[in-house]
Amino acid sequence: MKNVGLILPYHFKLFSVATVLDVFETVHTLCVRVKKEQPFQLTLLRLPEQLADEGELFHGHAVKSINTRIKLDIVLIPAFTSRDLRATVNLNSAYVLWLQKQFKAGAEIASLCTGANLFAASGLLNGKLATTHMDACPNFIIDYPSVYVKPGRTLTVDERCYTSGGATSSFHVLIFLIQKYGGNELAVRISKTFCIDLNRSQQTYFSTFRPDYSHSDEMVKKLQRNIEENYLSITTVEEITRDLPASRRNIVRRFKQATGVPPIEYLQHIRIEKAKKQLELTNLNISEIIHETGYTDPKSFRKIFVKLVGMSASEYRNKLGVK
Repeated sequence: MKNVGLILPYHFKLFSVATVLDVFETVHTLCVRVKKEQPFQLTLLRLPEQLADEGELFHGHAVKSINTRIKLDIVLIPAFTSRDLRATVNLNSAYVLWLQKQFKAGAEIASLCTGANLFAASGLLNGKLATTHMDACPNFIIDYPSVYVKPGRTLTVDERCYTSGGATSSFHVLIFLIQKYGGNELAVRISKTFCIDLNRSQQTYFSTFRPDYSHSDEMVKKLQRNIEENYLSITTVEEITRDLPASRRNIVRRFKQATGVPPIEYLQHIRIEKAKKQLELTNLNISEIIHETGYTDPKSFRKIFVKLVGMSASEYRNKLGVK
């Protein structure tokens, strides 16, 4: 039996914790039903000061202090509710040393969604693969440059470190652990119970490109608005930069520095987001959508769509389109 510790840090996401509890309770029920040995023992853990403020029960589950003398085989870090993940990590900094000690003692560590930020703050992900929620990836990459981030992945496995992508991707890391320690049959039963596609390896199609105007470069903001308003007719970078008081090379450099992508890729993101909306909300055929989003070459559209979304337009419609 593997001892699993689920920490309850400040600002954890209730859905994330509920997912862990539900999955492990279901594992317990299935094993009892078939008279099979339990593969896991789950313990909820908090800082001593959290216990003093919030008590030793969480929705009927006993909660222990992280100072409890217990040998953990696996540690789970839930997702966070806060948008200010840097502040949240600082608030939970007392967990960092504890995570390091657990890992040094041999524990495997898995983060769910944005829990990867606390995991990375421990330094344990340095030089390792990791993922998190697609929309949190840009800042994660900036904050933890020593981590090899894979934004499109639902799950990463690197030695004893595991991370998962956004929301339901959490099921994938849990099922991975169930398969590893409870066997394939139990993992399949759990995936069927929660309707989780075991073959799903990408999360990019859940991501939404959001234009970022938080920077202070007014020239770049002007160019962003130009692209967003005229995406249908733009064909080259030159035609949207020719009237700006800077060289093309300087404009591209400033644009990428401010937004994270060069102008032509920004244009592609805008167009593909429009296409995704059409695929989700209308019954237009794909040829019509290609025309409606400013593409003249269907082959180019399909190549860029797969690159940015992780699947073809037809597959995207089948998953998220109108029924």
